[in-house]
Amino acid sequence: MPGAGACRTRRPGGGGGIQVHVKLDELDRAIIRALVEDARATYAEIGGQVGLSAPAVKRRVDRLVASGAITGFSARVAPSALGWTTEAYVELYCRGKTSPTDIGMAVSRHPEVVSACTVTGEADALLHIRATDVRHVERVIERLAAEPFVVRTKSAIVLSRLINGSPQNG
Repeated sequence: MPGAGACRTRRPGGGGGIQVHVKLDELDRAIIRALVEDARATYAEIGGQVGLSAPAVKRRVDRLVASGAITGFSARVAPSALGWTTEAYVELYCRGKTSPTDIGMAVSRHPEVVSACTVTGEADALLHIRATDVRHVERVIERLAAEPFVVRTKSAIVLSRLINGSPQNG
């Protein structure tokens, strides 16, 4: 089974990646919070919030990007704007010792997969899928099942979302 806890996440309009652990100071964290809140904020606006000049903010942002702490900038798009109103979670069961990197590279080719994590238990990975309807989910699962390392899948369609949260909110 791949190492538990590795997670790839893709936001609409942006790429995902393996989580990176970089030593951040309080100014780095404040800059990241400002960018998470508004990725279109100018360096001067962020500097005003954190007490740095615009060039100093730019240097820190460049360093955060180069270190992998910031993996990109993207627009947050409501899935319903894309017509993707159906959600499913799909467990992947993989052949042999398929690496998390191989799983991540394969599932990242499917735009409907909005996040993928290796997990504990029998399954090797858990995928979150957004699609237009149940037939679209079925086609995505068929494409995933066709990956050479996939032995089987197990899926659950979301009926209603009870809590909607993100790591930034708590």
